[in-house]
Amino acid sequence: MTICGVELSGSDAVVCLLSLDRGQFSLPECKVRKLSLPKNHTREDLKQFQKAFSELMTEHGVTSVAIKERMPKGKFAGGAISFKLEAAIQLIADVELDVRLLTPALIKSTLASKPLPIPFSETGLKVFQETAFTAAYVGQMTK
Repeated sequence: MTICGVELSGSDAVVCLLSLDRGQFSLPECKVRKLSLPKNHTREDLKQFQKAFSELMTEHGVTSVAIKERMPKGKFAGGAISFKLEAAIQLIADVELDVRLLTPALIKSTLASKPLPIPFSETGLKVFQETAFTAAYVGQMTK
């Protein structure tokens, strides 16, 4: 079963795919590391983002998406565009996706009870994908 971990940051959706098969984790080959929305985007741009995300999920057989939740207000509040990206992902209709938001508290408690099996530095992923990787891992562990 393959899950897509997502970190929404600014106008980018950073993604990381993670598979779990018979207790063994693997990182499926995926050329796409992030999907972006132009700063001055239109409705059409948002639909294009949604279509690209949907196609990526279909291409890799993803059935579950785990998004690291952003705070709606306060020092670490998410921007308006990131909430639009979240809604676009949640409203994908042409692919059956289980989209879940992971709270920082859930991520922290899951990592405390079930630490990552390998250090992130050994995954071969780009540094900016670490949060998406963690979301994918926690998503797999909390199904």
